[in-house]
Formats: sequence, C-alpha cells, structure tokens
Amino acid sequence: MKTPNNEDKFSTTEDSAVKGETKKPSRLKKWGKELVSMILIVGVVSFAMDFYHSRSMPQGDAIPIVGQSLQGEDIDVIELSKNGKPVIVYFWATWCGACKFVSPTVNSFSDSHQVVSVALSSGPDERVQRYLEAKEYDFPVINDLSGSISRNWGVNVTPSIVIIKDGKVSSIATGITSPIGLWLRTYFA
Repeated sequence: MKTPNNEDKFSTTEDSAVKGETKKPSRLKKWGKELVSMILIVGVVSFAMDFYHSRSMPQGDAIPIVGQSLQGEDIDVIELSKNGKPVIVYFWATWCGACKFVSPTVNSFSDSHQVVSVALSSGPDERVQRYLEAKEYDFPVINDLSGSISRNWGVNVTPSIVIIKDGKVSSIATGITSPIGLWLRTYFA
C-alpha cells in the first residue's frame, strides 16, 4: 500500500508540472544573472570614477604635447592624431602601482596603434630608461620631469589614458583599463 509520502518520493518531473509545482532555477542560470549584475555594477562604478577623476582634464580640443621621446623621436601628438588614426596618450609613473597592470596592455597596443606615453615625476631620463628596459616596454616615452605636461592636462590620477583623434579628445580613462576596454575606446574614437 502506497502512502502519500511514498508517492511524493517517486513522482516524476511530469507529475510535478501537472501538480503546478515549479522547478528551481539552475545554479548556472543564477550565477549567470549574478555575473551580469556584477559586470553592470563594475561598469557603472568605473564610468563614474572615470568621470570624477577626469573632470579637470580637457574635453574637446586636445592640449598640445610636443617633445622628444627618450628614444630620440620628435613627437607632436596633435599632428599624429590628424592622420585618421587615434593616438593613445598614456600618463603613467614608475612608482604607480596600478600602472604595473596597465603598462603591459599599452605596450601590446604600441605594435598596432599610435601610442605616446608621458612619465610623470619618475626621475631623470636614465632612471626612466632603465625602468623601461627592465620591463621590456618599447612604447615612446616623454619624461615629464617637471610635471608641466600633466599639470596642463589636469592629470590627477595615474594611470590615465586619453584617446585623441583629429586633434580632439575622444575618450578618457583613469585607473586600471582592460585590453578590451582600451580596444573599444580606440575603435569608437
């Protein structure tokens, strides 16, 4: 003789559906929703931080950056940006902790994109050059020993990345930037 408890133990999924019971969502679906939520939260917070940190930086027309790189190249960022391709301007420092995560990304982009970097208050040229060699970075660097370039640009945070196209500021990112984020910024410039 079957009791109600025994019948419940042996009921099938079809029986449950017939009785009006609903299945619990799978763990994968739950984790997927949580992942999407976290990505949205991180995106919104990142956007807000970029907006906050870049509020003193120029919008619209880019401020000229003209100088000689440590590698001996004469650089004019505005002129570089007028060839139809965006220029990635990377403000960083040898003492910057977050730059240790962003510099490899910028270095990898320097093979396929126009990159100019500005080293902020990082010491004499020889020290910055030794740092670049030790890390095997080959992007062009203008050493802003006096801090005048960063002051003119209103850079308060390192790392900061500015995308310039046709002499105009297209995008500004502060803090850690992912390779995908940097690629998207250059693609939509």
